[in-house]
Amino acid sequence: MLHRSVIAGSWYPGERNSLKFSIEAYLNEARIEAPASRPLALISPHAGHMYSGAVAAHAYKAVQGLSYETVVIVSPSHRMRFDFVAVWSAGAFETPLGLVEVDEQACRRLMQLSDIVINEPRPHVQEHALEIQLPFLQVALPAFRLVPLIMGDQTPELCFSLAEALKDAFPEPDKVLVVASSDLSHFHSVQAAADLDNRLANHLAAFDTASLASELASGAVEACGGGPILTAMRYAALRDCPRLTVVKQADSSAVSGDTASVVGYLAAVIA
Repeated sequence: MLHRSVIAGSWYPGERNSLKFSIEAYLNEARIEAPASRPLALISPHAGHMYSGAVAAHAYKAVQGLSYETVVIVSPSHRMRFDFVAVWSAGAFETPLGLVEVDEQACRRLMQLSDIVINEPRPHVQEHALEIQLPFLQVALPAFRLVPLIMGDQTPELCFSLAEALKDAFPEPDKVLVVASSDLSHFHSVQAAADLDNRLANHLAAFDTASLASELASGAVEACGGGPILTAMRYAALRDCPRLTVVKQADSSAVSGDTASVVGYLAAVIA
C-alpha cells in the first residue's frame, strides 16, 4: 500500500532536486553542539518548510550521517478524531526524494504488544504532520524503515502506554530513532507566544513530564503534538535517558512578518 504525498509542491518543494537542495541548505546552516551520546529521540516542528524548516534542521543536524534501522514518527491528528494510535502498517510512503518503506515487522510487533495501536490508514491519508518530517530524514540518514504513528487522543495514559510498547517492541535502542512531531503555541502575539513557549521549553529542559502533562491539559502551555512529545520523553526515561536539550526555538513571524498572530516552533534532542 503506497502513501502518496499530499503536501509536495505546497508545504515543501515538489521537485526532487529542489527539495534535496533545500533540505541540505537548512542542515548546512544549522549549528548545534554535538550530542554527548547517540540520540534516542527528536522533537521537530511540522509547519511548511519555509516556516519551520530552519528550526527542524537543528533537530535533524544531531543525527545527520548516523544509521538507524527504524524511525518511529509520532504525529498528532489534525483532521480526524479517534481514541487510539493509528498505524499505517504496510507498504511505503512516497516523497519527491523516493520511497520510504514501512517496517512491517515492527508495526506488527507494536500491534501485538498494545491494543491501543491499531492498523488504521485513514488518518494518514491527508495528515501533514507526519509526512513533513520525511524529507529531512531521507537527507540526514542512510536508508531506514518507517513506523508511522498518528495519535488521536493525547491523554498522558495513552502516551505512556505507547512509550511502554515502543520500549518493548525495540529491544535494541541504538537501532531506532523516535521523532515527535509538534508545533507549539498558535495565534498569539509574539510576546505572548514567547511566554507560553518558554514555559513549555523549561519543562522540557527539566524533563518534567508531570508538569508538562498538567499544563498542556490546563492550557498553561500549548503544543498541538503534546502527546507525541510526552511519548518521546517517557520512552527516553524508560531507556534511562532523561536528558533533553532544546537546540532551537523560533516563531513564524521571522518569515511571515506578522507579529500579531504567530505559531511557535521548537527543536529538541533527547540523548
